[in-house]
Amino acid sequence: MNEISYVVVFPTIFSKNKMSQLVLNIKKILKIKNQQFKSVKRDGDVVLVDANDPVFASSAINLLFGIEKIMIARQIKNDFQGIVSEITSISGNLLLKGEKFLVKVEGTSKGFLVKDVEIAATSSIIEKKSNLGARPGTDENYDKLLYTFLTKNYAYISIFSDKGNGGVPYQSQNEKTICAVYDELSAVSCFETIKQGYDTKIIVCYRQKSELMNLVKIIHQIIPRLIQNEIELEFFWLKINPSGIKNYLIYVNSIIEIMLKESDSRISLSLSPLVFSSKFIDNSIKKVFEKNKIPIIPLAGVDTNLFHEAKEIGLENRVKKLEKIVTSRFDEIATFLKKEVEISIKTKKVISIKLGPNNVHDILDSLEENH
Repeated sequence: MNEISYVVVFPTIFSKNKMSQLVLNIKKILKIKNQQFKSVKRDGDVVLVDANDPVFASSAINLLFGIEKIMIARQIKNDFQGIVSEITSISGNLLLKGEKFLVKVEGTSKGFLVKDVEIAATSSIIEKKSNLGARPGTDENYDKLLYTFLTKNYAYISIFSDKGNGGVPYQSQNEKTICAVYDELSAVSCFETIKQGYDTKIIVCYRQKSELMNLVKIIHQIIPRLIQNEIELEFFWLKINPSGIKNYLIYVNSIIEIMLKESDSRISLSLSPLVFSSKFIDNSIKKVFEKNKIPIIPLAGVDTNLFHEAKEIGLENRVKKLEKIVTSRFDEIATFLKKEVEISIKTKKVISIKLGPNNVHDILDSLEENH
């Protein structure tokens, strides 16, 4: 029996009409991460990756958006007896003594019902793996899931699976947009902009040099999602008092003004109706339209998922800061500091960074060199 393991990528429901972009992105990320592969192709509703090292390949692919889940699996023909036999065989490697297991089979069956496979495989495991003392569980109560997905010609029996990042494939919107990262909330907003498929340009704004280290660490977590070998970042220094709600709103407005001076036609606003007043958001949107640009508000439909997304970009230790931002009352209508914006634009520093493990130090060193 063929013992080759494949990486099987399950697109989100929103990505099923964007599969060609997902396949392209998978090839890109594997090349960027120096992962050798023989092929990346569709098999029905999933993408099948034949990689030299499925473990490292699956880890690289799971940086992408547009994926519901990803698994490393054995491929066999879509045949009833063969599937039951392979599930039974693999269970011997996956199950621990006394564990409750659940056999789950989904996809396209040929001449049999998936439920029949589940029942037959469960019985076979009980009979042939009795030394494990494993017993069947229920949908609500089990220790280990033994999952199989069927396509027209093949069955993929899972060895390992992981949850994807959701969203749609990067660049599937085929529209360029700009986002600014200046704190934890704006970082999540930028993450969401990429997740929604926009071709994203990132600028970084800061008020004090002491903020730079944390902002660069955040950027380090975000830029691999852009699926580029080399990424260009722009840094702007705004001399605005970092304390007080009014000053924060002035800061946000000033950053919007900086983005409006860029050539990009779409502006991603780090604003949520759950955090900012409708007046503040309305004024920001109006300002963007007045410049004949299109506003995007990626946080509009995000509620407590905000904190989950924060953890995705390495902000586990900054959740308290994020909570402080989202629980503040931003009811005031603030303007921006025209003079400070003009000065800030003169402080602009453009840095090209090659994606790698030392991005944080490389960015900070480049900024020092430009001073």
